[in-house]
Amino acid sequence: MSDKKSILVLGAGELGMAILRSLSKRASQRSDSDLTVLLRPSTIASNDPAKQRDIAELRSLGVRFLAGDLVKNSAAELAGLFKHFHTVIGCTGFVTGRRILLKQAQAALDAGVQRFIPWQFGVDYDIIGRGGAQDLFDEQLDVRDLLRSQDRMEWIIVSTGMFTSFLFVPEFGVVDLANNIVHALGSWDTAVTVTTPEDIGELTAEILYAEPRIVNRVVYTAGDTITYRRLADIVDSVLDRKVQRVEWSVSRLKDELAADPENSFKKYRVVFAEGRGVAWDMEQTFNAQHGIKVKNVEQWVRDNLMDYKPR
Repeated sequence: MSDKKSILVLGAGELGMAILRSLSKRASQRSDSDLTVLLRPSTIASNDPAKQRDIAELRSLGVRFLAGDLVKNSAAELAGLFKHFHTVIGCTGFVTGRRILLKQAQAALDAGVQRFIPWQFGVDYDIIGRGGAQDLFDEQLDVRDLLRSQDRMEWIIVSTGMFTSFLFVPEFGVVDLANNIVHALGSWDTAVTVTTPEDIGELTAEILYAEPRIVNRVVYTAGDTITYRRLADIVDSVLDRKVQRVEWSVSRLKDELAADPENSFKKYRVVFAEGRGVAWDMEQTFNAQHGIKVKNVEQWVRDNLMDYKPR
């Protein structure tokens, strides 16, 4: 292992890029830190303009590149890649497939990594528990069980709630601007915690470098914790419209999922409608406790949807 506190970020998608941008600012100010991103060889060599822009930006930030494949490489092969790093941060989400997140955690442990931040940038899986509508969540509990069962590697779990933008994804169906409808998942008083990827990037960097050091803890963040009623009010007031308000009950959403059991959006709708482990008080968040400014839902709408025009 290097004597330097080398950081390896796994993936450079929306959240990975946000975390890399934030970490690069801190790494450039510290002589004992450097920053590397693990990407598939095909991504590093890609001719896709969007990927080329990201690669060029990362090079300009001083980020190094390590070729690897989180899906194809075995845990032993990943451990061989991870062993040169002090800290590993998972940023790939569920898109890599089943058991890949657990493989990353095992590889980090086998590699002798000193600190590990797994991809847990979402809901409170401990409260949701096993056997829920979104079956991918069970693996997150497997990762937590592995981390808590050992004392060789420090870990931090950052619970962020939903990405703020996900509330407005048409396929998810909560805010349907094209049809001027806001759907409440469960009830109008059900709450959801959200944070933007940009804020997650900043907060993750702050959490990683916090003093005294944060060790073996779940840390909560929130850009906002909001009910669906308040969300509809914001859409009305900020966008100067009157949306139709439609409640989707838990029973209705479960019936829809039963009829289409592989639909990921319908799985998520049930989880968030049940309202368990998907929202927490702002006062208990790292950003509130440290006076760090974050973007709430109203500001996100102002910044991203003021020019929205239905197709």
